[in-house]
Amino acid sequence: MSRPNKPVAIIGSSFRLPTTDNKTFTECLLDNADLITRVDPSRWNLDAFLHPDQKFPGTSYTFASGTLGNINGFDAAFFGLSPREVVHMDPQQRFLLEMSWEAMEHAGYAPSSLRGSNCAVYMGVASFDYGLRYIDDYEAIDQNTGTGTTASIAANRISYLFDLKGPSLVIDTACSSSLVAFHHACESIRRGEVSLALAGGISLHFHPLGFLTFSKASMLSRQGRCRVFDASADGYVRSEGGGVLLLKDYELAVEAGDNILAVVAASAANADGYKSALTIPKRQCSNGIDEAGLRSSGYLC
Repeated sequence: MSRPNKPVAIIGSSFRLPTTDNKTFTECLLDNADLITRVDPSRWNLDAFLHPDQKFPGTSYTFASGTLGNINGFDAAFFGLSPREVVHMDPQQRFLLEMSWEAMEHAGYAPSSLRGSNCAVYMGVASFDYGLRYIDDYEAIDQNTGTGTTASIAANRISYLFDLKGPSLVIDTACSSSLVAFHHACESIRRGEVSLALAGGISLHFHPLGFLTFSKASMLSRQGRCRVFDASADGYVRSEGGGVLLLKDYELAVEAGDNILAVVAASAANADGYKSALTIPKRQCSNGIDEAGLRSSGYLC
């Protein structure tokens, strides 16, 4: 049975963010650094899909983005993977493997020490860009393409390679995927189903389809900047990034003397139900409290 108030400890972390890293991230925040540039030109021919007219077929009016740049580096042998298999692996899977290892290492755990444990893996993955590339080149498909591009394998491969026996799944709730994955990881610990969980997510840009789609829907900022709660806002900016946290039952973390980075007091997830349009947020939560009431009470939907 789940204990809603059972605290969950965050004991390890790893992330990848545009133009920054673990050492410089805090400095960038304090300096209000602008990390938005443009989609890395190695991903596709940007000029071929760029046009200022929103209605021009097959184009986007912007490729402004937070980008991780060249992401070709990956030590396949370190994870016991063959070069042939890795060629067909979505780089999102590669990053999640790296960050999972680093999160365990950051917590002071040798990944080998968790082999056979009930550690769960909950990952948020909403981008399927890498698989789309094979639609443009059927001859490149081989026996590794299925596991390399299927979303569920992004979590399953972590459980497989590290021999983790807890629940292992990918959650796709669009922009909230990582947060919802995090919530379900916490719930798994609160239920006593597992004592440890890797939770996180990843999003990388490998195909112009996402930009074309959101451009046609007028969702992307022509200024190339998110201006939240500002009258000059004209859309949002897509960015790459990822992160993985190692979560643990708080009482067990204290008992083991783990380095606790933060404590999750509670988490929740819901849906807006019916509203004016599918992609527009609702001003009222499912519990009947409107947006103003949420601000005054300090709660979030």
